[in-house]
Amino acid sequence: MTRFNGCIDLHNGQVKQIVGGSLNDNVPETLRTNFVSKESPNYYAELYKKNKVTRCHVIKLGANNDIAAKEALKTWPQGLQVGGGINLDNAQEWLEAGASKVIVTSYLFPNSKFSLQRLEELCKKIGKDKLVVDVSCRRVENKWVVAMNKWQTMTDMTVNEETLNMLSKYCSEFLIHAADVEGLCKGIDEELVECLGRWVTIPTTYAGGGRSLNDLALVEKLSNGKVDLTFGSALDIFGGNGITFDECIKWNQSH
Repeated sequence: MTRFNGCIDLHNGQVKQIVGGSLNDNVPETLRTNFVSKESPNYYAELYKKNKVTRCHVIKLGANNDIAAKEALKTWPQGLQVGGGINLDNAQEWLEAGASKVIVTSYLFPNSKFSLQRLEELCKKIGKDKLVVDVSCRRVENKWVVAMNKWQTMTDMTVNEETLNMLSKYCSEFLIHAADVEGLCKGIDEELVECLGRWVTIPTTYAGGGRSLNDLALVEKLSNGKVDLTFGSALDIFGGNGITFDECIKWNQSH
């Protein structure tokens, strides 16, 4: 059954909601921010913990976020997944800091090309059950291509059934941002969600474009309940007016 999973996006140590494709370190003026929270990461971690919102992810968007991420982990040890800059050298450190799992993308794509060796080494070091692969992607013509480096750099990996089957041998979960619709609150990528419902064999969270309670029902229908959904900019706790946190909790309690 499709569930609501939580997110805490960190940028320069603050909880923010950013339009997915606008974050570019080389061209900072392109950044489009929907929301900057007055609350600390601890506030959101406690909110998710109190309401039993499982498989929440903390994403560090660039530098200066480690302290904020560790604050959230202290609030809910073993309750939050952490991604952003994860690699072979620091993955175990984040697990020891309290992350339930670590999320990896860019490290698997040196020079924008997928490295199975890196994935195998990471899996061997921390264990499949502690690893989430973020296969965030952008649409290129009639397919989806994995995007790394804050969704700015396209890789050589296409998101399809074959790819996801291969990756699932080394991780226990997928996180999939549809970067083209991330932060826009204009609706989910329905075609991608439907494909994921056919392709995935492990727990999968989709993020991007969710704007109302109807999207939870839509994701459940399109994916046959195999894909979960997270809300960002549309959610009231992130300054949105499309859906309330209470609605999400009631949905989870009824599923």
